[in-house]
Amino acid sequence: MPPGRKLLLKQSSGIQTVAFSLAFSTKICYFLPVRASIPGDGPLVLYSQPQQIKLIETDHTLPKRTRIHLTTLGCSKNTYDSEILLGQLGQHPVEMVADPEQADVVIINTCGFIDAAKKESVDAILEAEQLKKANPDKKVIVCGCLSQRYAQELRREIPSVDVYLGVEAFSEILSHLELKPPENRDHLYEQRLLTTPSHYAYLKISEGCNHKCAFCAIPLMRGRHRSRSLEAVVSEAERLAGQGVREIIIIAQDTTFYGLDLYGSQQLVTLLEHLEKIEGLEWIRLHYLYPTTVQDELIDYMAGSAKVVSYLDMPVQHISDHMLKVMKRGGSGKRIREIFDRARKRIDDVVLRTTFIVGHPGESEADFQELLQFIQEFRFDRVGVFKYSHEENTSAFRMADLSDSVKEERYQELMALQQSISLENNLAHLGKSLRVLIDEVDWSSLTAVARSHGDSPEIDNEVIIQNLSRPVKPGDFLPVIVTDASEYELYATIEERCHAST
Repeated sequence: MPPGRKLLLKQSSGIQTVAFSLAFSTKICYFLPVRASIPGDGPLVLYSQPQQIKLIETDHTLPKRTRIHLTTLGCSKNTYDSEILLGQLGQHPVEMVADPEQADVVIINTCGFIDAAKKESVDAILEAEQLKKANPDKKVIVCGCLSQRYAQELRREIPSVDVYLGVEAFSEILSHLELKPPENRDHLYEQRLLTTPSHYAYLKISEGCNHKCAFCAIPLMRGRHRSRSLEAVVSEAERLAGQGVREIIIIAQDTTFYGLDLYGSQQLVTLLEHLEKIEGLEWIRLHYLYPTTVQDELIDYMAGSAKVVSYLDMPVQHISDHMLKVMKRGGSGKRIREIFDRARKRIDDVVLRTTFIVGHPGESEADFQELLQFIQEFRFDRVGVFKYSHEENTSAFRMADLSDSVKEERYQELMALQQSISLENNLAHLGKSLRVLIDEVDWSSLTAVARSHGDSPEIDNEVIIQNLSRPVKPGDFLPVIVTDASEYELYATIEERCHAST
């Protein structure tokens, strides 16, 4: 393609904002929602729905647009927020660019969860500060959890940033750019621009958290629990399905609390009943169930559902009653065991996922050994482990912190145990058939990366399909036979008894 040619991306409903994405580390840079200058003859790769997009050549006399670079750090909730922001920016004459050096405006959506995340966010801000020193006209906007929590400190330490904003600051960002902010925040999802592959999407059903866990600063950044209306969530899910999304991943700080603030009772099962009726959706995945708000009704619904995948993600953080009290988690080790037991008895092929914190203030060697015994007993399919991070303004911050060496030793011991369990669990799949969803295809090596119902994107295992024998594409469901396994991967070949579900 000759230098300077411009493209607009058009769908049947009119000109739409379409993004490329470039991922590295935990940073995601989004670009090209309105216009692209493609130098030379380099390849053009669309992370969208190719069958719905037409490339239309236009002239190159369009007026210069404000060039914006967006970096997102942190969890899937931040990803969702950035997708909402991209959709709002896409309603205006702006051009998103991959390279922050080429941008007129650099926006950084930060994470402030634990020390490592805070450091990564600060490093990203400092990198943008250096760009601004080289080009004083460049604007730098910092938003998200870190600046929500530490705006005053950041302004003092890095004053060259143009503005520090908090979470969900969509209107404030547009106003700072002298763009018209949205009139109705309840309908921002209607312009949302996905940055995930087009066949799956995150669906945030609430914001904030009412729990007061001793170690957690999230309520300080995201506030109290605020459910979205049932109508808004279902409407967004319908729009996503209409765009070709086949898997919806439900996220919140406490998913099982959903609806209690709006309707006076938990409404997650009611929401699932509505989502299950949406044509086109194949998988509905639940994340972040909170042990004290998980009801037997939810387990029973999952057991009989055709679309809610057999995947129970319930972060418990510890099992010792002593530590659950110290952590201010509520509930008991007995209740946690009851929920996992009920899930295994009621839900066919259920995959259990959880997370633990090691080295929390007050954790004795006996507490840690009880945790190891619990893991050995339940042999979880997926486990995430965090070393305790001493967070200001949390109740645990006033307690004596354990040494880094103790945290590291306990982390390594728990991880070694879980890796052996994970390998054993995966080897049990050898020779068996699995239905998987394809995420990526590499025809040069005749391989594809897929996931089973027990695997959420980015955080869980992968199924590597080898020796592809027929055309497949991302978003296809197909049966495979498992031929080999490691701690975090299954290797498989296509089972030829039927064709991919498209």
